[in-house]
Amino acid sequence: MTPFGAKLRQLRRERNVTAKEMAAALGISPAYLSALELGKRGLPTWYMVHRIIAYFNVIWDEAEELQRLAEVSDPRVVVDTSGLEPEATELANLLAQRISGLSKSSLADLTHRLRVAAAKDGA
Repeated sequence: MTPFGAKLRQLRRERNVTAKEMAAALGISPAYLSALELGKRGLPTWYMVHRIIAYFNVIWDEAEELQRLAEVSDPRVVVDTSGLEPEATELANLLAQRISGLSKSSLADLTHRLRVAAAKDGA
């Protein structure tokens, strides 16, 4: 499941909306909505994200969060390290090899550390 998919499912459940009801309201198939939630589709389009925001009638902060989550929810990530330092290639490969064995707390810790390092380096 992607971060966007998890948030989408959370919003549906909080509002007691079935996937079938939401899909019908958005004019998409329940299968497509399920695939979006489970991360079995690529990134949702900008148009789809805005239709979902309108459907839930969320406030600005939550709408911005949905947009941000959509941007970081591509389930098929490719990391191109050509031209970068050897350490970048090692990091990308280690992450690819070991990510499936990491706990939720370890993933959160690594995500936080990467954001801090990127902010420090101006990336």
